[in-house]
Amino acid sequence: MSKNIAIKVHDKLYDLSEENNFNDNINYITINDEDGVKILRHSLAHVMAAALKQIDPNIKFAIGPAIEHGFYYDIQSDKQFSIDDLESLENIMKELIKNDLKFSKSVITKQKAIEHFKKLGQDFKVEIIENIEDDTVSMYQVGDFLDLCRGPHLPSTKFIPIDAFKLTKVAGAYWRGDSSKPMLQRIYGIAFANKKQLNEHLKMLEEAKLRDHRKLGQELELFHLDDVAPGNVFWLPNGNILFNLVKDYIASVMKKYNYRLVKTPQLLNKSLWETSGHWGKFKENMFIVDDEETTMAIKPMNCPGHIICYKTGAVKSYRDLPLRIGEFGICHRNESSGSLHGIMRLRCFMQDDGHIFCAPDQIVSETVNVCSMLKEIYSKFGFNEIKVKFSDRPNKRVGSDEIWDLAESSLKNAADKAGLEYTLNKGEGAFYGPKLEFVLKDCLGREWQCGTLQVDFNLPERFDIHYTDNEGQKHHPVMLHRAIVGSIERFIGILIENYNGNFPFWLSPCQIAIVTVSQKFDQYANSVYNMLTNACFRVQIDSSAETLMYKIRKYSKLKIPKIIVLGQKEIEENSIGVRSLGSNNTETILLNKAIEYFNNL
Repeated sequence: MSKNIAIKVHDKLYDLSEENNFNDNINYITINDEDGVKILRHSLAHVMAAALKQIDPNIKFAIGPAIEHGFYYDIQSDKQFSIDDLESLENIMKELIKNDLKFSKSVITKQKAIEHFKKLGQDFKVEIIENIEDDTVSMYQVGDFLDLCRGPHLPSTKFIPIDAFKLTKVAGAYWRGDSSKPMLQRIYGIAFANKKQLNEHLKMLEEAKLRDHRKLGQELELFHLDDVAPGNVFWLPNGNILFNLVKDYIASVMKKYNYRLVKTPQLLNKSLWETSGHWGKFKENMFIVDDEETTMAIKPMNCPGHIICYKTGAVKSYRDLPLRIGEFGICHRNESSGSLHGIMRLRCFMQDDGHIFCAPDQIVSETVNVCSMLKEIYSKFGFNEIKVKFSDRPNKRVGSDEIWDLAESSLKNAADKAGLEYTLNKGEGAFYGPKLEFVLKDCLGREWQCGTLQVDFNLPERFDIHYTDNEGQKHHPVMLHRAIVGSIERFIGILIENYNGNFPFWLSPCQIAIVTVSQKFDQYANSVYNMLTNACFRVQIDSSAETLMYKIRKYSKLKIPKIIVLGQKEIEENSIGVRSLGSNNTETILLNKAIEYFNNL
């Protein structure tokens, strides 16, 4: 059996059956390649649909894409699927796979496809096809399941490693992500090139459950989520300290890189969002407020507000550039209730936003500057493995092709000069410009897209902002949009899971807990407490009548990095006993060396 499953010609993927249509520049794809695994996952989505059709012949199919680590299919069925149904569904899939079913492609007219799916009562497929601009569409058949699909797919099901996939969960999802449209059932699966990779991923998922930020957030008394404010966070005292530690550190680095911090309004007139293009491209995700005869929107992003700040006062000179504006701006986005996830996906969040207004010949130096800043901040939080993606023009965008050509070539040149290695993330740019995406890898190997840098020639033109050159001529500046961690809340969720709540000493909401052997040592404990808090350490003191071991267990469960134990020995030696989280050993530190000891952690 050939290991080749598809071909790639000029960065475009094709079915293996099409190899004779090309004379040269053919790259063969195997299931072990990144593209190959995506094709495997997409093919499995079709096999799952074929299996679902056996269970319910009247099922209606929506979409079934490959996603990171796996695939899913959205369906509408009278049968309510549950986690208990997945094993039997998986077994049907395996039987289909063993039958070596071919993935057969056909191309038919758009009208014939509409007629075909109307006859089958497949309303979702009809809606998809009606929105396709081409006159023809491609279809793939596996077994007795025929689906609308661009492909490519595996040559046949025999290429699917039968022990390297697993169905994982059932969830709800609105059709087109619109709460006014039907609620569908979404069945998820994961798939890999071999069983070993699957088992490693399943092991990672089990570890991830233990580190779930929602569970740890409650156990460590960091935050509370409540139905009275869906998609919003109630930060408890410890969590508020953590939030400010993250924000204040980023602010200190922004100051170092000469950003001028601003604060812009939450409610902004509809006309501003029309000018920016958000009203046409993003309206469904905005919270809209009618104020007498004026329509306002709560800001989903900070860009237009920063343009207003730029426009304020006299026209800027080339000597004023680059002008770096930063804001810890609170944004609201009308995310569907089904997409909300702890503090990782919210309706209200704070973004560490920044916009750089510069001349075209400053794009490279400013990109290098941003990359340096990102690396410094990520390293401080313990992330040293960073992947970069280049996202080019999306289908839904503003601006001419000429402007996009200029923006994309400028950003690619800047990324090259900054020494970045990047992969292409096709069609995923912002609607106003291409972007670099900075992806962090956590201790479990999971990837998190956090930072972004976007080159924008469109908004400065749409808002008609200028600077004057050394000859007094007016030009539109280039606007670089950049975020370092993005949503502060989401980044804290990532930190919680990465560290399993065991934060580095500098980042812990409470750094030191002082416990006494008995209450007769309270006076000494208070003097140690005062000394450490005066040195700006975050300290709790517990002089309750509880046993020493109870207190140590209590503060260990709260994952406080250092526990100071005080008793008769410590008083006599003018010292403190220090226990580190996770250790049963107690280290003796002279009191006059304590501040130096903690400062060096």
